[in-house]
Amino acid sequence: MSTKIVDTKKHGLFNKFLDFVELAGNKLPHPVTLFVIFSFAVIIISAIAAAAGVTVDFERINVATGETEKATVAAISLLTVEGIRRIFAEAVVNFTSFAPLGTVLVAMLGVGVAEGTGLVQASLRKLVLSTPPKLITAVVVFAGVMSNVASDAGYVVLVPLGALIFLSFRRHPLAGLAAAFAGVSGGFSANLMVGTLDPLLGGISQQAAQMYSPGYIVDVTANLYFMIASTFLITIIGTIVTEKIVEPRLGQYKGEEVAEIKGITIEESRGLVWAGISLFVFVVAILVMVVPSNGILRSPEGEVLRNSAFMAGIVPIIALTFLIPGVAYGIAAKTVKNDKDVAAFMGKAMSTMGGYLVLAFAASQFVSYFNWTNLGTILAVKGANFLEATGMTGIPMLIGFILVSGFINLFIGSASAKWAIMAPVFVPMLMAIGYSPEFTQLAYRIGDSTTNIITPLMAYFAVIVAFAQKYDKETGIGTIISTMVPYSLLFLLGWTVLFVAWFFLGLPLGPGVFIRI
Repeated sequence: MSTKIVDTKKHGLFNKFLDFVELAGNKLPHPVTLFVIFSFAVIIISAIAAAAGVTVDFERINVATGETEKATVAAISLLTVEGIRRIFAEAVVNFTSFAPLGTVLVAMLGVGVAEGTGLVQASLRKLVLSTPPKLITAVVVFAGVMSNVASDAGYVVLVPLGALIFLSFRRHPLAGLAAAFAGVSGGFSANLMVGTLDPLLGGISQQAAQMYSPGYIVDVTANLYFMIASTFLITIIGTIVTEKIVEPRLGQYKGEEVAEIKGITIEESRGLVWAGISLFVFVVAILVMVVPSNGILRSPEGEVLRNSAFMAGIVPIIALTFLIPGVAYGIAAKTVKNDKDVAAFMGKAMSTMGGYLVLAFAASQFVSYFNWTNLGTILAVKGANFLEATGMTGIPMLIGFILVSGFINLFIGSASAKWAIMAPVFVPMLMAIGYSPEFTQLAYRIGDSTTNIITPLMAYFAVIVAFAQKYDKETGIGTIISTMVPYSLLFLLGWTVLFVAWFFLGLPLGPGVFIRI
């Protein structure tokens, strides 16, 4: 059953705009068909750009070697013999190497067991019965922000859980999905701890800084203080947007999905205890392999976040985080009798992913074609050159940099790929007028995060559409974009205001790191 809003008379101008975005977006074909159309459009545009001889010259950081290199990138046409051959020859590889595919399927093996045994449902009911309703939105958004410590796991674990949690509170599940998605993706750079993105961007910033000041070091904690403050800012804004804009616009949920709210039985209580104990033992085992300087899951150099088995294996670790407590719960609650039940739960979880697999195939081809043609890189370099040519300085320059970063993010999803192109331009340029590389990196991260949630080029966008269609089969790209636009705009505004306030107050960005060098 559809949950679309049809009465716009009571809406303000902004809500009417969102209704138009949703209506126009959903008038488009099915998301699968749309990605196919996008793919053909990229093929045609690439041919036109290549025929026009579109090229860009720039310097970039080679992420693999850390070296600065000069590069010339030209638009590559896919409407050639070589291009057409590649389209056919690499179609399967495009699909199997699509970043979210393995993440989603592996994580769902564990989540499927936890859901099949009843652990997820019992845990949600426990949460509903013990959490004040007024705090649940903030809890979902905050958990989404914190989830980026585990890289992309929040997309496949927390986003669907956000929908279930809201449904358990008899609230619209798509509002819960949006709140979680806003925290996970819109607040991707914020956190109370150092995450996987910090060393990645910091390494690129360091190499760019050394172009101006040889030997300059950028620590992984370079933006920590600002990102801690940002965590609370994003949580507050995300909560307000969900409760004051998104949820009222969605209205009352009239779909078929239900979440029962009833007391915890003796068997369920025993199962939750067993699940908690098993989870504790598993976490201790992981810590034993990570915390010691010679831990098994550390890198050969002893690092935890960079080149480590821990970070490379975060998805199976997440899967086991659900699988082990799920099995323990099932045994204690008597919903698991033998190993066949566990395998059946996994199989059932995989059977529900059919629609997503079709969508992922189409999306993977589109993303690959866009990368092959160099159109994203050309847009990024042109945008950076335009901003540099404006001659702006100070705060106007930095705000312009945030806006350009956000715009480019609509076309290039990878944070490191964009920063590898932009850092060699802006880090030395801003160092020359007294701004630290860490401050420039901070401005970039704001723009990079805030538009994640409104671009179909974001790798997990297709996943979010598939999750939403569980509650409203008519949900399309228009629904998701119109729902997330308020988060994107207000995150950008609020984060920029915090950025400007931080600038004028002269606060440190992280331990021993300041705005000016």
